[in-house]
Amino acid sequence: MKVLITGGAGFIGSTIASRCLDEGIDVVILDDLSTGRDEFVTGRNWYRGRIDDGALIDRIFVEHPDIDATVGCAAKIVVPESVSAPLYYYSENVAAGLALLGHLLRNGCHRFLFSSSAAVYAPGLGITERAPLNPMSPYARTKAHFEQALEDVTGGTELRAVSLRYFNPVGADPRLRTGLQVFGPTHALGVMIDKYHASRPYPVTGTDWETRDGTGIRDYVHVWDLAGAHLAALHRFDTITSGDGGSAYRVISLGSGTGTTVLELIRAFETVTGKPMPTELLGRRPGDNAGAYPDISLAAELLGWRPTLTTEQGIADSLAWYERRDAVLARRPGGGA
Repeated sequence: MKVLITGGAGFIGSTIASRCLDEGIDVVILDDLSTGRDEFVTGRNWYRGRIDDGALIDRIFVEHPDIDATVGCAAKIVVPESVSAPLYYYSENVAAGLALLGHLLRNGCHRFLFSSSAAVYAPGLGITERAPLNPMSPYARTKAHFEQALEDVTGGTELRAVSLRYFNPVGADPRLRTGLQVFGPTHALGVMIDKYHASRPYPVTGTDWETRDGTGIRDYVHVWDLAGAHLAALHRFDTITSGDGGSAYRVISLGSGTGTTVLELIRAFETVTGKPMPTELLGRRPGDNAGAYPDISLAAELLGWRPTLTTEQGIADSLAWYERRDAVLARRPGGGA
């Protein structure tokens, strides 16, 4: 099998590429390096360019006519940026994505695996794929709009598609070939690691939510497990999108299935580091909610997938990548990644 991975120089796309290569699947990577890293594609078969560049995609298929499927990981994903630049996000995540689908169809590539997001859901516990959608940011709405387009396109063309809606990826490639490429991340674990290294308390915002311990709950899934789910979807793609009981368009949620509260994340962090994590208890922030985690029974049924790596392993791999990151990634002008 050979797959084209768009956005394959980013955190998730590069991890999927690593797992594919480890399991004997050839990869071709397309990335414009707007947020991806050339360090993550060194020695790999890759093309630099945009997903809406039809001439480049035609060239890729001329040079790799044996591509069996495309994994779509190319997207802009920063929520605050999407609020301040919504037109940019719709252009990049929706318009460019639709152009990609046209280029794939023209080249006879009819299997499309989309890296979507649980941000399309309303907050809730034990969310199933049948839950109503309520995307709360321009970023999340671009994911929801593109998913709707996928459903429509698969209904009127030969394209078949699977959208994997996943929650919060943590960890790194266990061999530390790649990891989160962002310096100064804003997600909970990234902030916790930065606070830990700065010997500063971690802010706990809200202690009276309707959760197991009163703190907000989020769902964390190891990025290596996510990569494994993508491989399972590729191997079972034809079964779940055609034939008896199949559908040309499928949606599957990925996550831990149980969620992790803020206090549970702190305790897991302390277990891994062997040191106490000071905290600062604060009130709820405007716009916060209790959080969410998915029901992952459909992933088990259709993909034979359940996560195998623990939150503690995700924390340990994140910390290991933090220590290695500066040796792998050259800081760019202005101090950024």
